[in-house]
Amino acid sequence: MPDDPYVEGVSRLLAPGERLLAVAKTDVAAGVGAPEPPAEPATAGGASGGPGALGILLNVLSPLVVFAAGDRLVDRVLYGVAGRGTPGSAASRLALADRQAATRPGLRDRVLAATDQRLLLCVTGPTSVWSGGDDRSPAELEVAWSVPRAAVAAARVGWHRLNPKRLRIDFTDGSWAAFTVPIAQSGDPLRGIAAALT
Repeated sequence: MPDDPYVEGVSRLLAPGERLLAVAKTDVAAGVGAPEPPAEPATAGGASGGPGALGILLNVLSPLVVFAAGDRLVDRVLYGVAGRGTPGSAASRLALADRQAATRPGLRDRVLAATDQRLLLCVTGPTSVWSGGDDRSPAELEVAWSVPRAAVAAARVGWHRLNPKRLRIDFTDGSWAAFTVPIAQSGDPLRGIAAALT
């Protein structure tokens, strides 16, 4: 971990006395994840029926026609299940934080960090598509989501489809979420997170 470029940035985000155990540049796994937490009463919209079979078929055939149920079906077929949990669970709040980070301008790396007190998902500052990531400073990290260590029930790295480096983190509320690195990258940082959490 000492040579990881994100150690300095994550260390700046820690509380006094908190000790960093492991850091991994990762992505929240693609696939069907936990549903978003319930909306606040003031922002909750009206209920709507599903798109039906035609809507799902159109979603598969044309990426410009978007239906949530169709997106979930395509994700399940292509990527499988990447998380489970009830709305408002730890995995649900993680999925929402990741989606919110993805909608912000610029490309942002996800950095998972395990400390002696918390599990954190951090995001880097924005960069442009054409820079190749050269203008992204590891020191420009911010916490997108965190849970206390006591909320983590288990963590392990294993195979999922063709990827042998998928980290699954189970939470004490019964939810779980998965993280991956590209096939060409080493899985050692994810194994370090799993070891730090167990």
